[in-house]
Amino acid sequence: MKRWYVAHTRPQAEARAREHLLHQGFEAWLPEYRKQRRHARRTDQVLRPLFPRYLFVHLDLDAERWRSVLGTAGVQHLVGGDPPTPLADAVIDLLKSRVDAEGLVPVSPALSLKPGDAVRIADGPLADLEGVFLDIDEKDRVAILLRLMGRTLRVQVAGRDVEKA
Repeated sequence: MKRWYVAHTRPQAEARAREHLLHQGFEAWLPEYRKQRRHARRTDQVLRPLFPRYLFVHLDLDAERWRSVLGTAGVQHLVGGDPPTPLADAVIDLLKSRVDAEGLVPVSPALSLKPGDAVRIADGPLADLEGVFLDIDEKDRVAILLRLMGRTLRVQVAGRDVEKA
């Protein structure tokens, strides 16, 4: 019976390991999200693994030559030892239910913030201003307290434009 297993990969080798596993005929899944990267006053979007250094492999330990996964470029080992420990199907089902039309998992950087955290607005008309994180609403709008012109103002900006200071 096929079950999902977790493969631990070498640093930044998740995509390479997935491609090599697919070429060998294994079903491999690497959940990714789109991250906005800013460098030298330029902003672009890159794909990043949701779980750095891990990917999921669907295997039947009794019917497949699963040990060849261990020799795959980019893979260090399967989590759990010998034999590896299967992952609950509910975990994969939950993750796959959150995948959007592009096959990516939507992630808001603002979700990792706690009220009172110092934040910086990275983009938009208020770029480079710093304030205090208050909360986030269901539409990914972040409420921030800013100190401007001797007053404290409550502003709302898009969650993707906020980062920890």
